Amino acid sequence: MPTALRRLLAALLLLGGLATLAPTIADSEPERAHVVTLRIDGAIGPATSDFVTRGLAIAAERNASLVVLEMDTPGGLDSAMRIIIKHILASPIPVATYVTPEGARAASAGTFILYASHIAAMAPATNLGAATPVAIGAPGGAPASPGKADDKDQAGTSDDKTSAASGDPMMNKVTNDAAAYLRSLAQLRGRDTGFAERAVREGASLSADEALRAGVIEHIATSRADLLAQLDGRVIKLGSGNSVTLAVATATLSHITPDWRNQVLAVLSNPQVALVLMMIGIYGLFFEFTSPGFGVPGVAGLICLLIAMYAFQLLPVNWAGVALIVVGAALMLAEAFAPSFGVLGVGGIIAFLVGGMFLFDDDIPGLTPPPSFLIGLALLSAALLLMIGTFAARARKLKVVSGHEEMLGITGTVTSSTPAGCYASIHGESWRITADTPLATGDRVRVTALDGLTLKVEPATGETRDLHKE
Repeated sequence: MPTALRRLLAALLLLGGLATLAPTIADSEPERAHVVTLRIDGAIGPATSDFVTRGLAIAAERNASLVVLEMDTPGGLDSAMRIIIKHILASPIPVATYVTPEGARAASAGTFILYASHIAAMAPATNLGAATPVAIGAPGGAPASPGKADDKDQAGTSDDKTSAASGDPMMNKVTNDAAAYLRSLAQLRGRDTGFAERAVREGASLSADEALRAGVIEHIATSRADLLAQLDGRVIKLGSGNSVTLAVATATLSHITPDWRNQVLAVLSNPQVALVLMMIGIYGLFFEFTSPGFGVPGVAGLICLLIAMYAFQLLPVNWAGVALIVVGAALMLAEAFAPSFGVLGVGGIIAFLVGGMFLFDDDIPGLTPPPSFLIGLALLSAALLLMIGTFAARARKLKVVSGHEEMLGITGTVTSSTPAGCYASIHGESWRITADTPLATGDRVRVTALDGLTLKVEPATGETRDLHKE
């Protein structure tokens, strides 16, 4: 075989071998991990739980290796917090809660979520704790009175005595339930149970460095990249019993943001928006009932009222506060149409303000409307009703311009006077008339009464009221 042919055959065999090995080499290259980040910022409510729940589901669909909850919250609703924790515990993907940026906090409900996560991390100059529960409608949301703190190794026992009874059986039950819940999360994740107990019963807080030394968190990271670098190679045990090894140092990141549905839910679950919608609904229905036929105020009022009731259903409202607000609005409306020298109006404003203050508990972050908002809304309502009352008073003084009542007092001229009957031109129309005195053609008459389609008239003397001349 010629040398050139052998060389060509060898080159072809070499290329074929490389082509055969190429898929194997490509398949052996590991895929880059995918990390999904979610941001919890502000009070935890129904919109937050919906966002986190759907974010975890999306992360599972994308086969993500890790979900990072970046948190800065003063706390929030117990119901929303428990929904988030249930989904974290059942997540097939490791969840890392990262309190960030510097100066952020994971207070109250945020502490529970941090304890429930597979990985707990904080940025420098952040804090967590202050997880004492409050009860809607309780006087000042007073928690159980803290007592003498035990040592860390004793605080996690079920017969803990870190707090004395507050004297309120309901608050004692709520506090004990919250303490047991956070303690169980700490035991599940192997974190410090002593601080968990103190955070609930005493409202204790820790800085990031203190939390790391106490075994409450596992990492302090200056940035998201720093956190992922620290987590690389860590083995995480999931609720299913499976263990996964994180390889996220060079992972690709994707950030899930709230969609329009979640944004609408966040707006509706805002107590101030719900309160404004309720007032618009009350006033809209009132205007429709007092001036039927137009339709727009009634339809708009009904829609706003239904949306407000849905928003209140999402929030832990005190229905006594709602009743006071409704009574206050009714009293202000009554003042506009039944003047009582300000008694009803002032009483309505007071009832409105007291109801607004009782609507939500003062100690639940982000839920209580500020006093300035309540005062402004009450004064705006009072000004609106005063304006309506002024317009109604002016309208009562205006002359009637339609119906039978409009005919009374109008003057006209007799156009025909015969034994068969008399007719007059009144209001540009020819009317049959009757009078107690004889009338002649050309006489001026004034309408005094109506009898079906016959007008009773009298001779017009002195001042006349001719509609065409007014």
